[in-house]
Amino acid sequence: MANPTGSTLSHLECTACGRTCDADELHRLCADCGKVLYPRYDLAKVALSPSDLLGREPSMWRYREVLPIRDADHVVSLGEGFTPLLPAPRLSARLGLGDVRIKDEGQNPTGSFKARGMSAAVSRARELGAKAVAAPSAGNAGGALAAYAARAGLAAGVVMPEDCPRINQVEAVVSGADTWLVDGLIDDAGRLVRTTSEARGWFDVSTLKEPYRVEGKKTLGYELAEQLGWELPDVVIYPTGGGTGLVGMWKAFAEMTELGWIGEKRPRMVVVQAEGCAPLVRAHDRGERHAPRWEDAATDASGLRVPVAVGDYLILDAVRDSGGTAVSVSEDEMREATRELAAAEGIYPAPEGAATLAALRRLRDTGLVTESDRVVLFNTGAGQKYPDFVPASPEFVPADSPAWASGL
Repeated sequence: MANPTGSTLSHLECTACGRTCDADELHRLCADCGKVLYPRYDLAKVALSPSDLLGREPSMWRYREVLPIRDADHVVSLGEGFTPLLPAPRLSARLGLGDVRIKDEGQNPTGSFKARGMSAAVSRARELGAKAVAAPSAGNAGGALAAYAARAGLAAGVVMPEDCPRINQVEAVVSGADTWLVDGLIDDAGRLVRTTSEARGWFDVSTLKEPYRVEGKKTLGYELAEQLGWELPDVVIYPTGGGTGLVGMWKAFAEMTELGWIGEKRPRMVVVQAEGCAPLVRAHDRGERHAPRWEDAATDASGLRVPVAVGDYLILDAVRDSGGTAVSVSEDEMREATRELAAAEGIYPAPEGAATLAALRRLRDTGLVTESDRVVLFNTGAGQKYPDFVPASPEFVPADSPAWASGL
């Protein structure tokens, strides 16, 4: 290695059957059982303490010893990560809660948390020799993949539902990815990626179907701890489609405990989905560990229009082990929460981020969140990428209006 990162990456391990495999070969799912592979690290070799982070770059790569890239020359970065954790004092007061904060992932490159996962996945794919990458996407992941592939000098393929946000379509095309729209949902797009990958030479980086997107997302957990002085909040409310961010944080918490950076305390993890596509909420309420496909999925929050999650068991295990819960919210609740968050705190959230505020209201009303709880809401993207989600019509002032003389 010309420029070692200090990564302590050791091997890959199946999260279901425990099979291990070589981390220095390209893998997707477990060859034995078809479940999710996680990178594992020799954490005893991590020569890093929290105080050492103070002088490091303000990006997710500040945690490079627990990220999977061995040679820094292969790190593909646009400055992703270390997004602000913003106090929300007016929302806290309105809700009668003591401390609500918002982790604003809309400030990432490409405008969403997807930048983290794609930075890690594209970096590792390039390091292991991939020449082209591809993924299905409900929107933001496609734009992020296209941007990071362009940064890496790799070819990219993106397949999206035809009704995903227009800006995401434009992002992918302008960034040079071969881009297709399909009549269907993200799992339909995934099927087309799978049937095309071999002929086009793509390495498929679909959500949790390769080992490294979760590593970028887990930096959410590291940042949360660092920004709160190495103490975790009481409640984390997370909008959940594929769920990589939630399980990534859960993985990070375990790693930090092993490193001695935090204690055993964990936040109550709350899954939020849309009423029109809530497979994980349904499975949680039924006490099931796996979530069957949600038929006829429908929501304008495109990131929540994920009818089936390959990591369903990981998500539901984290929720139950933490004493958390799963909540679904309506389209109207998301639209009202978008307006409220933007007007009260100046944070214009993606619909998925707004869903967390709608869920918090439910949890407060049912007593599952109380005044003494420190709560973190995750806004996973910039609201500007969804200009049609909330109707907004400024009043027009014609040229002959008396307002020009007398004022508005």
